[in-house]
Amino acid sequence: MGMIQFVANYDDLSSDKGYQFKFYCDKCRNGYVSRFVPSKIGMATSILRTAGSMLGGWMSSAGHNSYDLQRMIGGPEHDSAMRDAMEEGKKYFHQCTRCAKWVCPQACWNEKANLCEDCAPNFQEEVASAQASAKIEAMRQQVQAKAQQVNYAEDILLGKDVHYRAPDPGERPPSTPVCPSCKCDVSADDKFCPHCGKPTAAAPKKFCGQCGNAANANVKFCPNCGNKMG
Repeated sequence: MGMIQFVANYDDLSSDKGYQFKFYCDKCRNGYVSRFVPSKIGMATSILRTAGSMLGGWMSSAGHNSYDLQRMIGGPEHDSAMRDAMEEGKKYFHQCTRCAKWVCPQACWNEKANLCEDCAPNFQEEVASAQASAKIEAMRQQVQAKAQQVNYAEDILLGKDVHYRAPDPGERPPSTPVCPSCKCDVSADDKFCPHCGKPTAAAPKKFCGQCGNAANANVKFCPNCGNKMG
C-alpha cells in the first residue's frame, strides 16, 4: 500500500460488509469518521452464501465465510478504500510543515502562524493560562500567609512530659452531640441515631401515667407496662 501520509493514529472499522475508517488528530485525538463504502466482495460472497445455503450448504462446507474470503482476495479493494478515506479525511485536518503532524483546525491549529499549536502556541491562550495559574498560585501563598498569622498553638504546652489525649465521647462539648447508646456522632436534629437506630437525646419524651416509664413521644402504649399513653 505504500507510506501512509496522514495522521499516525487511526482505527480500521471495516467489516465483511464494507470499509470505514476513523482518523484522529495527532495532538488532541479529535476524530473524523469516513463515509461507509460497501464491499463488492462482501456483497458477492453474501449472495454466494445465500445461494449455497439454498443448494445444500456448499459454501459452508468449504469452510469460508464472506469475511474470510475478503481477507484472502479483498486486499486491493481494502487498500483502495483506505486511500480514498485518507483523501476524504485530509480535508478536515491541517498538516504542520514544521513537525509534519496532522491536527484538527478547531483546537490544535494556529491560523496566524500557519503551524500547529505544538510548534507555534497561541499567544492569547498561553497568556490566559499563565494568568490563571499565577492567580491560583498567588491565592495559595496568601492563604498560607494568612494562616501563619493565626496562633493555633496558643493553648498548647510543648513540655516534654505533656501528653494530650482525645476526649472521651462523654467529655465532648455540647456542640458535638453523640448518641447516648452507641456514642456515635449525631446531628442536633436527629431524633434517632443513624448508626444504631435508638432514640437520641434530641428525641421528645413522654412518661407513662401508670408506671412512670419514659418513652418516645410517638408511642401509643407504654413499652414497660402496656398502659395507653396520653
